[in-house]
Amino acid sequence: MRDQALFDKIDLHLIRVLHTVLTDRSVSRAAIRLGMYQPAVSAALKRLRELSGDPLLVRSGSGMVPTDAALRMIEPAASILRSAEVLFSDARGFDPQTATNTFRVAASDYLDPMFLPLFVTQVKAQAPLCKIEIHPLSPDSNYHGHLSLGDVDLVIGNWLKPPEDLHMARLFGDEIVSLVSADHPVLRRGWDAETWLAAEHVAPTPMHPGARGIIDQMLDAQDLQRNITARCAHFGLIPDMVASSLLVLTTGRQYCERFAARLPVRIVECPVSFPRLMYYQLWHERTHASSSARWLRERIKSVAASLRSPAAAAVLEP
Repeated sequence: MRDQALFDKIDLHLIRVLHTVLTDRSVSRAAIRLGMYQPAVSAALKRLRELSGDPLLVRSGSGMVPTDAALRMIEPAASILRSAEVLFSDARGFDPQTATNTFRVAASDYLDPMFLPLFVTQVKAQAPLCKIEIHPLSPDSNYHGHLSLGDVDLVIGNWLKPPEDLHMARLFGDEIVSLVSADHPVLRRGWDAETWLAAEHVAPTPMHPGARGIIDQMLDAQDLQRNITARCAHFGLIPDMVASSLLVLTTGRQYCERFAARLPVRIVECPVSFPRLMYYQLWHERTHASSSARWLRERIKSVAASLRSPAAAAVLEP
């Protein structure tokens, strides 16, 4: 009877407060996210402490950190909340016009500078009450963890070998080319592999120390190394840097074509042989059967298909 009495004191709202307080590590921030007054969140945290017999959140320096017991509660709490969302939303069916879901997508702008704006536009046009959060790709590369905890619903990017423990759908493949200034000497002289490798290259800043970008991973496989003289964390700014310098950007043709129309830049073939860049969307088993998640994946697929140029087109996997 003791366990039943304890269970009767727990409701879904309390689980939501627990998860939000532990992930935000702040009562005040959790109150803002939950749309509650801070004293109400503090009262709920007090109840949770009494139920668990653990302080859950303790002070550390100027901030707060979860206890070991609380850290073990985060994933089960997220699972309960997501299961409840799927339970009721899928029972009703997903109606984009009336749904109030929050969709969380982790992606970079290196896929296509038009992709994320068009994706947001399409979602808001078809599901006007839904919220959208666009997150950068995580520096820890722990996509499985972020997807399983519900931090994000989808991850979009390119990988030589996508994580095997996640569901995956190919969006498109693209040819790798180089983008240079309209005044770059290569346009007059041409280049071979040696001069291409020795040229001044610009590349994205690694997401974490020691990380290798996909172009450099491909070069590593051929025992080749290019001369990277500039790095930038904001991929969307790199074409403007290329336009006014001798820097060389190497990435997908589709991305480069968006800038060739408005900047004094030119697309040139790479003298080094590369496989095609493959872009994917990844998701977790947790949302695989969810009707709202299926709808979101279809929007991603639709936007990618609408942007795919003939040069970037590839046969999609079933």
